[in-house]
Amino acid sequence: MAELALANDETPVGCVFVHNGKVIGRGMNDTNKSLNGTRHAEFIALAQILTSHPISILKETDLYVTVEPCVMCGSALRQYGIRAVYFSCWNDRFGGTGGVLNVHSDPGVDKPYPVYGGIFREEAIMLLRRFYVQENEKAPEPKGKKTRELKTEILPLAVNNVQIEEFNS
Repeated sequence: MAELALANDETPVGCVFVHNGKVIGRGMNDTNKSLNGTRHAEFIALAQILTSHPISILKETDLYVTVEPCVMCGSALRQYGIRAVYFSCWNDRFGGTGGVLNVHSDPGVDKPYPVYGGIFREEAIMLLRRFYVQENEKAPEPKGKKTRELKTEILPLAVNNVQIEEFNS
């Protein structure tokens, strides 16, 4: 799935959800093509699963994914009750299962899930490197600083649109 994502100019993240040894859902990133930042591999696969299975199946399902789930995906997986997550490489910018935050195990209402990282780590890193050496034609143009203006006016401090001076009277 990650190779297919790369071939489609997407960040090479792919995943499969496995229940009792059988793949019940698969997904790959689709954020560049769709211009939708929520079209992560995990969400695409979850949508596929939930069209043909009850949500309760996820309590007995494991996720295998090329990159550590981001905070958004990690949180959704916990809310859905995923049994375990296995990933290849850590996500040190957006990781939600240890790379940056621990949404899979922090105190909360939903049952925590275990994570296992480093499976096929080197292969996943090379896929990401192959992607990031390419030009991303859909990336926004960087904003230059030449036309920026230094603003020197400092507005008075206000709390809920009430001037601080009003509290002192």
